[in-house]
Amino acid sequence: MKKILVLHGVNLNMFGKRDPVQYGTITLDEINRELEALAGELGCAVEIFQTNDEGAICEKIHQAHLGKTDAVVINAGAWTHYSYALRDALAILKAPIVEVHMSNIHAREEFRHYSVIAPLAKGQISGFGLQSYLLGLRAAVELLKDAEGGGS
Repeated sequence: MKKILVLHGVNLNMFGKRDPVQYGTITLDEINRELEALAGELGCAVEIFQTNDEGAICEKIHQAHLGKTDAVVINAGAWTHYSYALRDALAILKAPIVEVHMSNIHAREEFRHYSVIAPLAKGQISGFGLQSYLLGLRAAVELLKDAEGGGS
């Protein structure tokens, strides 16, 4: 069974409480339950991790590299736009990376338009709320199928 690591970055534990205009009212726990349910349907396993500590997310990525994680879906929150430490940790991975965002980062403040992660990612999905995560998980699974020669 393929193992996909889902990473939630800084402040994302506040989904449902923070800026409902941008992020809606869904909570991180609800997002995680939806991801786990979809993983079951897709026949993969998800490991989900959220932190507000930049070092902790880098350590989790190091563990993913050593633990043979098959793919990573990441919403790094604000770290997306400036964390070169996170970017360098992700660059260690051999697994495909899918970047996701609840809001459309390209329709927001100018500083949010740039992602230091995007050049490492196979793709970026933004602006679809919960669906960004679910589409990201589906994309990761399809990338793994394609790598095995069995993509649809």
